[in-house]
Amino acid sequence: MTGTSTPADDREQTAPGSSAGSPYPRARAAICEGGHTRILAYPPVPAALPVPCYDNHTHLEIEDGEEDERLSLEEQLDQAEAVGVVGVVQAGGDVPSSEWGARVAASDRRVLAAVAIHPNEVPRYAHAGELDAAIARIDELAAQPRVRAIGETGLDHFRTPSPDDQLLQVDAFERHIALAKKHGIAMQIHDRDAHDEVVATLRRVGAPERTVFHCFSGDAELARLAAEEGWYLSFAGTVTFKNAAYLREALEVAPRDRILVETDAPFLTPVPFRGRPNAPYVIPVTLAAMAAHLGAPLAELAGWVAQNTIDVYGSWDADLEGTHA
Repeated sequence: MTGTSTPADDREQTAPGSSAGSPYPRARAAICEGGHTRILAYPPVPAALPVPCYDNHTHLEIEDGEEDERLSLEEQLDQAEAVGVVGVVQAGGDVPSSEWGARVAASDRRVLAAVAIHPNEVPRYAHAGELDAAIARIDELAAQPRVRAIGETGLDHFRTPSPDDQLLQVDAFERHIALAKKHGIAMQIHDRDAHDEVVATLRRVGAPERTVFHCFSGDAELARLAAEEGWYLSFAGTVTFKNAAYLREALEVAPRDRILVETDAPFLTPVPFRGRPNAPYVIPVTLAAMAAHLGAPLAELAGWVAQNTIDVYGSWDADLEGTHA
């Protein structure tokens, strides 16, 4: 595989919620990785999809946007539903965000949860002597019926360059794989600058039956390999970036029954809104760009992706506890 990686992707560090009364565990910084200040206005609402679809990886626990224009959880889900994005998978990255996602998923029909310790959080937990307890908590959460995936887990050689810390990531990745198998649920992989090592780990220990490369960042060669293994490729707004022709080439060779779409909100907003806050209601922009590149009708692509998403995570309508059933 070639050494492709996520293009300069406008992701940056997050911090605790911006105010004492914030319902969100984290807040997004206003400065991107490249050092420039972002436009904090949300993109305009796009035209509704002709066929309902899903956002299979988002981080709704992270607040973003202008202080007086931030969207509440309810507003984000309502806006998404209004444009045909009828469900989301809320991805966890540490214990608090995983607990938050599981709690929201239990009571809102539009949300399913994925839970995990993000690979870049693994060294922090390990050095504090808290990794075993954190993974045990993920195990507990994964037993809940509206938790449908372990994720995001995997390897990240971009933010974690230390060889010792990378070994910690490999061990935690293997333990997360075991949890997905134990609970019979999907797994969402975070793979940044670590394609060969991720594939080697999956082959060594055996991938879960439903394995998803979240924010797929590989080339056509990796897409073909994933197809041979039966793994799913989830394309984010990066597939629209000018410097990501290799992602569009991967999209071209990906089997139609293995394509998913995501926002990774509030990050990775598609062109022409790159750098602005992302949200599930922006999925139609990415899907439209994918359909145009493939020369496929938007309704056809949305239909494929919707069915693939249900195949991976199951129904959004089952096992609800709250009032949004």
